[in-house]
Amino acid sequence: MTATYGMADGGRQGGWKELASRYALLPLRVFLGVTFIYAGLDKITDSSFMSASGPGSIGEIMNSVRDSSAVPWLVDLALESPVGFGYAIAFGELAVGIGTLFGIVARLAAAGGALISLSLWLTVSWQTEPYYYGNDLVYLMAWLPLVLAGASMFSADALWAERRRMR
Repeated sequence: MTATYGMADGGRQGGWKELASRYALLPLRVFLGVTFIYAGLDKITDSSFMSASGPGSIGEIMNSVRDSSAVPWLVDLALESPVGFGYAIAFGELAVGIGTLFGIVARLAAAGGALISLSLWLTVSWQTEPYYYGNDLVYLMAWLPLVLAGASMFSADALWAERRRMR
């Protein structure tokens, strides 16, 4: 039996499988974009978090993971200015989330998300046992397909690419 393409799908070759593969990363992009925007806004609006010390503060979190971190020098760097580090992470998460959700320089945004997730895995969730209970490693792996593929559907990048093709 010969495979036939294009009959049930209006003449396009590939049909639903091609369509599904074109949209496959869209749910991941929406999830990561919305999650990182939420995480950034949550940090910025939480006065307890944006403090050098006290319950739930970025300073307390960094102090509590310093000795169990894979990269204690990175935690020491954050502890030099915990509030500044907290704002850097929060605004980084916002930029990554917006870039990912709207597909604005999507590969760069995804690389930023991967870098944030990697740094959080090596510091905050490094001591999690077993390792698969730590969510930062999962986020790191979720960013990698977007680093490789970018945002080809429903994105500013796709619009810019189309405009370049039209010229």
